[in-house]
Amino acid sequence: MTRFQRLVARFDDFSILRRLRWFPAVAVLAVVAAPGGAEAARGRAVGGYDGTWNVVFATTRGNCSSGYSFPFTVIGGRVLSAGGGRVSGSVNRAGAVAVSVSVGASRASGGGRLAGAYGAGSWRGIITGDYCSGTWQATRGY
Repeated sequence: MTRFQRLVARFDDFSILRRLRWFPAVAVLAVVAAPGGAEAARGRAVGGYDGTWNVVFATTRGNCSSGYSFPFTVIGGRVLSAGGGRVSGSVNRAGAVAVSVSVGASRASGGGRLAGAYGAGSWRGIITGDYCSGTWQATRGY
């Protein structure tokens, strides 16, 4: 009897319940081993915005500095800091952005839209103790 036939014969000895016990492990291995797997599907949905974005902020209300820039990184729909500070946010497949940023005692949140290599929106927050708000513009740095 060949090695393969012995393996098949041994598998036939398993009861149905013992076979089902291994199903979750096999399913996990199949997902992990699949080329691209779930990450590729997720990347196609929101990964079109992946990369580093340079965002320039303009203050329209309040006594906050205007014209400063801050780099962000988008990976799989998540917005992360590419510079300093704590950043959390997301970009959906239509390009809608929602982000929160905090640096020391200053914090701000904003929203807007990305399209292609550009984006724009608005922000508001408390910067060095002053309530401010304004607009932002982003360009992707490939």
